[in-house]
Order: sequence, then structure tokens, then C-alpha cells
Amino acid sequence: MIVAPGRLLLIRAGLIVGGAAVLLVELLSAVHLLHRPVIIAVWVLGIGATGYLARHRLRAMAGRVPEFWRDAGRGERVMAVALGALFLVDLVVALVAPPNNFDSQTYHLPKIEHWVAQGDVGFYPTIIDRQLAMAPGAEYILLHLRLLTGGDALYNLVQLAAGVGGALIASRIAAQLGGARRAQLIAALIFATTPIVVLEATSTQTDLVVALWVGSVATLVLDELRRRTPWHAVVLLGVAAGLVLLTKATGLLAAGPLLVLWFASQLRQRPTAVRALAGAALIVGLMALISGPYLWRVETTYDNPLGPGHLRDSISMQRHDPGSVLINTLRIAETALQTPAGPVGSGAIIGLAHAIGVDPDARDITYWGETYPYESWPPDEDRVSLPVQGALILIGAAVLLWRRSPARLYAAVFWIAVLAYVITVKWQPWGNRLVVFLILLGTPLAALWADSLLAARRRVVPWLAIGALAAGTAAGGAAVAVGWPRRLVGSGSVFTTSTMDERFIRRPEWGEDYTWAASRVRASGAQRVGLLQGYNTWEYPWWVLLKGDDLVSLQSLQPDLPAPGIDTVDAVVCVDPPKGCAFYIPPSWNPETHGTVTVAIRP
Repeated sequence: MIVAPGRLLLIRAGLIVGGAAVLLVELLSAVHLLHRPVIIAVWVLGIGATGYLARHRLRAMAGRVPEFWRDAGRGERVMAVALGALFLVDLVVALVAPPNNFDSQTYHLPKIEHWVAQGDVGFYPTIIDRQLAMAPGAEYILLHLRLLTGGDALYNLVQLAAGVGGALIASRIAAQLGGARRAQLIAALIFATTPIVVLEATSTQTDLVVALWVGSVATLVLDELRRRTPWHAVVLLGVAAGLVLLTKATGLLAAGPLLVLWFASQLRQRPTAVRALAGAALIVGLMALISGPYLWRVETTYDNPLGPGHLRDSISMQRHDPGSVLINTLRIAETALQTPAGPVGSGAIIGLAHAIGVDPDARDITYWGETYPYESWPPDEDRVSLPVQGALILIGAAVLLWRRSPARLYAAVFWIAVLAYVITVKWQPWGNRLVVFLILLGTPLAALWADSLLAARRRVVPWLAIGALAAGTAAGGAAVAVGWPRRLVGSGSVFTTSTMDERFIRRPEWGEDYTWAASRVRASGAQRVGLLQGYNTWEYPWWVLLKGDDLVSLQSLQPDLPAPGIDTVDAVVCVDPPKGCAFYIPPSWNPETHGTVTVAIRP
């Protein structure tokens, strides 16, 4: 019997669309046809064909909504309304606010503009090598929106769709683990109201997208634990795993154990192991098909499929002794569970670190240049903590691991993924957003435990569970209301701040410098503009302010991709101290400086 077939249909559709979008990008790039008319034609045909084929199923799914509402209890209706209201508000924010995430300004979005300009996804000269070495799975999907619409107005909807999909997956996993309708709604509610999820759902980060693909692997694997997997399901597993790898490799810390669980379950199916081996080979082949072209480009450029050494070492743990792993785990947990009281447990963690001979700020266990502790509780999309939802997940996962229940094996896999994460990934101030895929996997366990509390005979226990769920929902609501950098109310509201000011809301002092420089370039009539930048420079605003111009980097960290000379451009914009800009710009170009930006026009 298929559990929650309607949700499974949506999950399968998401995987088909995601896989097809990636393969289409690589295919069109290979033949240099990655252009707007081609993408529009493909999407028109695709939407028309799938809409016609799926019309009956979609009509049937829509018909179940009134049935659900009629049969639901008061508490279930309250949760459904809260979920709908939260996602509706997020939708408004996603449509009104322009992309203004810090990382997106530096490397997520500029790479898309380079792809559009050159008509393919090949590498190009740049000093911001994260544009090349960071996995591009989410950006491939954004590229479709860029070519379809000509701009970035719909960019935020990708992460929002991933957030909605994540809530559906969490609820389906709860059903697969034996949870009734209330438990399924609780799972969706816990995930959707987690502050980091609420805030990322209106951004162009990539953590919700990889969580969606990891969750897809999880729910598909759970379907196959007691049967021989049909080939179409194997294909979907391969697509999901490939999308995980192409979007963010850390997702494999969870997808990997899940696939091992699937393989072990298939080996137990009779008559032979040949089918299981063939299925595993197909999954690996599909992963290579989806992510192979990108990994090959990285390998040939940096001699490592994971990118240059300085990027790998900045994120991954270099020490794995028990003491270092323990301190890394405690710092990650404290940062994730931090309350408005601040990092109150950090002193004990630092003291323990010194007692066992571990430097809590050592470079081999801490992101370069950062120090612990860090105030993570304010509702900021890059760092916000999740004390309520995090506590529910950890307690629920621990309780269900101890109990003899259908969820025990799943809880064990969850803890394996958590262990793999703390062994592999260094503590960093913005680490709370990197664990979104673990939050998605853990929310069904939290929901099953919370649902059991609601059924307890002692009156105080259900009320404690209701209080925790209400507090978590309030935290999610507060995050979307006053969260940063896109908020509904207060200073910087998306409704009272201009679009350009919203783009620079993280660094408002830069907005005037960039717009001044862009006006100088436009007044000069320059058509080809050279970019001189730092490693964390915001490149994307130039593509917005100088739209239509040919922008090229005059610096390159890629040994086989030399940057063009300054004599090949009509103007230069340099974001650096004036002395740094003077190193590249000849005095005869008469450079002018305004704040952080220097402009020089070719004489």
C-alpha cells in the first residue's frame, strides 16, 4: 500500500522537474544553445504536456482538500491554517523583496549572469572562485527563471517551493513511520515554523533546496524497505541523490546512510543480490549523469572534484580526535539551541575544551577567522537559532531510538547523519543554516514524540506539548515579521523600502557608491566593463545596475583561464581601497573614487 499517494506524486514531480532542468542546462550548454527562446519553447511544451497528462490526478487531489477539512479536528484545523498563513506571508515577501542575501550577491547570482552572457555553464576567469567551485544545483534552476523572465523577480520562489516541499515530505515521512493525520500535521508545522526555514524560504540561498532533495531520498527509501524496488523508483532515487550532490555535497552526509539502508534492505530481498547491485549501479550512474559534467569541470580546473584546497579546508574538519569532535559537537549544538538569553553555555564549553587540551578557536576545527561563541538567536537568515524546534527534534529522535517502534531504524539513520556532520563540518557562525537538511529529517521524529505526548493521560503533559508547539509557531511568525534582511514590519520593511535600498540593506553604505559608479559608466557610453574585486565583493549589483553591458573580470584565480587585459575594456569599476585599485588601473585613465568604489574610463 502506498502511503500518502498525493504527496508522493508531488515529490516525484519535483524530482522529474529538477532532474530535467539540470540535464537540459548541461545539454543546451554543450551545444551552445543556452538561450532564452530555446528555454521558453521547452517550458511551454513541457508544461502543456504534463498539465494535460496530470489533469485528472490534480483534480482528484484538489477534491481531497474539502474532505480533509470536514474530517479534521479543531487542533488539526488550527495547524493547517497556521501553515497556510505562514506560507502565504512568505509568498508575499518572496514576491515583493528583491534578492539581497549576502552570499548571493557575491557568488550565487553572479555566476548565473556569466552563464547567460556566454550562453553556457563553462568556467570563466574570476577572483571569486566560489562562483565556480561551489555546487550549482540550485543556481541551475534559477537559471531557468532568469532566461524565462529576463530578471530576478521570481528567484525567491525556488527556496519557497523547497520549503513547502520540505513540509510535505516531513509530513509524509511521519505517515510512513506510523503517524496518524495529527502527527503528520505536527511534522509539517515543526519544519515550516523553524526560524531558519521561514527566513530562508524567501531567499536565494541553497539550504532548503538541498534539504528538499535529501528529504526526497529519505521518503523514497522508506517506501522500499519491505519490497523489491521497481525500476522507476530506482531511477527517482538516483535522480534525488544526483541532485543532492549537485546542490550541496554536505547533503550526502544524510543521503549516503539512507542509500546504504536501501541497499541493505534490497540485499535481503530474494532470490538474488543481482537486482540490488544493478539498482545501486543505476543510482550511481544517474548521480554521475546529473553531477558529472560539473564535477569534471571542477576536477580539471582545480585537480580535485571538491574544489581548491583553501575552500575545502575552510569548511571541513582537519582534526577528528574524540576531544575535537566533542567540542565541535557542543559548539554546534549550543549555537543551534541558543535562546534570547545568549550563549549562556559557551563558557562551560570553552572551559571543557581547555581542560581536554583543545583550542575552541583552532583553525582546524573552526571556520577561518571566526571565534566562538557567537550570538545566533536574533532572527537573521544566515544564523538564527532554533531552540524550540531543535529541542523537540533531539528529544524526539533520542526517545524513538530508545523505544521499540517502527521509527527506531529511521532514528538510528538520523543520528548517524548527525554524527557524520559534526565529524566532517567545522563550527561556523552561520552553521545553523547548513543543518536544514538534518532539521527536515528530524522533524518527523519530533512530531511522533509530540503526538504521543498529546495522547498522554496526565493533563499537564498534553498542555506542555501544546505549549511547545505554540512557542515554536510564535518563533516562526516572529521570524517572518521582523527577520533580517527581509521583514514585514519595522525599519527596513519590504513594503516601505525601495527595491534598490532592499538590495543593499545588508550594506546600505555601499548602495550610493555602486549607483554613483554605474551612472559614471553609463554616462561614458562604455559597453565593455572590467571588474576588479575582492574575494567577498558584491558582484551581482553590477549586473543589475549595468544591465546590457558586457561585464568581465580582470582578475583570475584559475591557472588555465587567464583574465583579459585592461586594454580590452572601455571602463573599469573597482571595489577595493584606492591603493589596491591603483595597482591595476593606469594613471592615464584618471580614476575617481567614491567611498569603496573606484571608476576609471578608458581615455
